[in-house]
Amino acid sequence: MNITRENIDDLNAVVKVAIAKEDYSGKVEKILKDYRKNANIPGFRKGHVPMGMVKKQYGKAVLVDEVNKMLQDALNKYLTEEKLDVLGNPLPKEQENFDWDQEEYTFEFELGLSPQFEVNLEPKEPITHYNIVAGEEMINNQIEHIRKQYGKLVSKEVAEEGDVVAGTFSNEAEGIDNKTSLPLEKIKGENKQKFVGAKVGDTIKLNTKDLFEDDHQLMEFLKVEHDKAHGLEVDVDFTISEINKQELAELDQDLFDKLFGKDEVKSVEELKEKIKEDAAKQFQQQSDQQLLNDVTESLIENNQFDLPKEFLQKWIQTVGEKQLTQEEAKEEYEKSEKGLRFQLIEGKLVRENNLDVKFEDLKAFATARIREQMAQFGQTDPSEKELDDIAARVLSNQEEVKRLSEQLMNEKLLDFYKNNIKMEEKEVTYDDFVKEIYK
Repeated sequence: MNITRENIDDLNAVVKVAIAKEDYSGKVEKILKDYRKNANIPGFRKGHVPMGMVKKQYGKAVLVDEVNKMLQDALNKYLTEEKLDVLGNPLPKEQENFDWDQEEYTFEFELGLSPQFEVNLEPKEPITHYNIVAGEEMINNQIEHIRKQYGKLVSKEVAEEGDVVAGTFSNEAEGIDNKTSLPLEKIKGENKQKFVGAKVGDTIKLNTKDLFEDDHQLMEFLKVEHDKAHGLEVDVDFTISEINKQELAELDQDLFDKLFGKDEVKSVEELKEKIKEDAAKQFQQQSDQQLLNDVTESLIENNQFDLPKEFLQKWIQTVGEKQLTQEEAKEEYEKSEKGLRFQLIEGKLVRENNLDVKFEDLKAFATARIREQMAQFGQTDPSEKELDDIAARVLSNQEEVKRLSEQLMNEKLLDFYKNNIKMEEKEVTYDDFVKEIYK
């Protein structure tokens, strides 16, 4: 067997694999002899079928199968030994008048080669790393939520704005009959005023159109199906069975201790600071994800290189279950080109900076996640054996291994970017962050 390569240019090559009779004849003969031993052909005892008949019946199929196996093995070995960094898979070139009755065969494969480039980490402008904080309004809203959550409902006779009314929504024709507890602040505009001054036992007539800010709330309070809720416009009755006023919890030491433990927080100012700290931790993930997005865009923009475009389009035509047209393949390539460029950049960074995910790293990462989850359920001091056993079960699941590997790789890349790419820190409230990112 002889393998040669012709480089068409820096990004394209053709590999020729020449297979002679002596390369395959021994294997083919052995397989046919095994066929002969086990062949059941009428008129012949098992194991005594003439070899000529076996070759006539099975010879061509065995030959084709063995040559294709040898061809694939040889090609893969050649790519590995030559350390060729190829994109996609080798594409066999069509050969006119190919004849399996020959004794020697030559096969040609097109290769798309990965481009050679150096990664430029220097952005044209410093990349913004957002430090997202909770603004005063968000903190006050959170305090309001806490006070409601730990407050109590006080029964009353006459409804006022801000009250919570219990009752039943009904419309016999539409099949609506649902008991619910309805905060009046959820109701829009004029409909809210219909409840002010109402008493237990009163029936309020309403229309579902614009009853709530979001039609999806009809699913919650009227128990109508999702498709029906959108644009629903029917009359409904709401019969009041109970009226309650929400009394907010006092911002005192008793509440602080319930929230954070004995004497961990001792004042409203400390409560606000604690809320701000907790919010910052929650926002960190969004900040980091935005940083990854911005770095990705910067690296793609600042690292321009050619790709074997025509080869990749031909490969895309054949790689799926359904053969694509040239136009469809071109469209798919244009959609995926940006992602492919970043894969090449990221792969080079990973290789050159030893950022690859090793098993011991993955196990430590999984164990840390398990410890965090157990702590959330009050198990603050699990044994090492317990952690190892759970980690072993998690890492035996290939889907979990893939998910955790991606998370760990993102963390490694994030740390690398923070230490090697020019950035400017910018503190913003969450609302301002949303406005700036989605402007």
